[in-house]
Amino acid sequence: MQNITTRGIPKAGLPDGFVYIDELIPDCIIDAKYAGTDNLFGRTIAGYNQPLVVMTKEVAEGCIKAAEIFRKKGYLMKFFDSYRPQRAVDDFVKWGKDLQDERRKPIHYPNEEKQSMFEKGYIDKLSGHTRGCAVDLTLVNMKTWQEIDAGSIFDFMDARSNHGAAGLTKEQEDNRKLLMNVMCSCGFIPYQYEWWHYIIQPEPYPETYFDFPVE
Repeated sequence: MQNITTRGIPKAGLPDGFVYIDELIPDCIIDAKYAGTDNLFGRTIAGYNQPLVVMTKEVAEGCIKAAEIFRKKGYLMKFFDSYRPQRAVDDFVKWGKDLQDERRKPIHYPNEEKQSMFEKGYIDKLSGHTRGCAVDLTLVNMKTWQEIDAGSIFDFMDARSNHGAAGLTKEQEDNRKLLMNVMCSCGFIPYQYEWWHYIIQPEPYPETYFDFPVE
């Protein structure tokens, strides 16, 4: 296993305890959704100043272990998000209250009404991402360079994104199980409602909500 304390030099601006995952897993794929427009909101989110994925060392250590296992199985890890500034979560909330902005409804929540986002827990004022304990990811097949088919896109606000969702094909179920089994073997637990979301245990900063920008 790579030594996370000596591999790579942190870029300027990161507090102690945080790292850039692409410096530690060089063959990972970064698709920082909230730094661009291909996301639930259709715009860049506050606090994402560069298309980078920042993690706590604890989350990164688990991901390094997982990457070694996935690589042997023929897959690379593709990261969408991990640490999330509180100002980004505040931006999520602002979007959730703007019922006129539904530009991404056909793609991300075709079966849900935007006014139900808070009630159903899709949007919240606090997030484990802001505490540095969560990571959003998928896998890419090393032969085809295609993402695995997990039955929905990232940030699909629908019961189809839940673990154990009905209506999935065997391939989709198997792909979710592959991701879950390896991540759980490396110190993570799944989030019931999002197949892409994993939480490191124990949390490194269970009472702290960070707000430094991703840059």
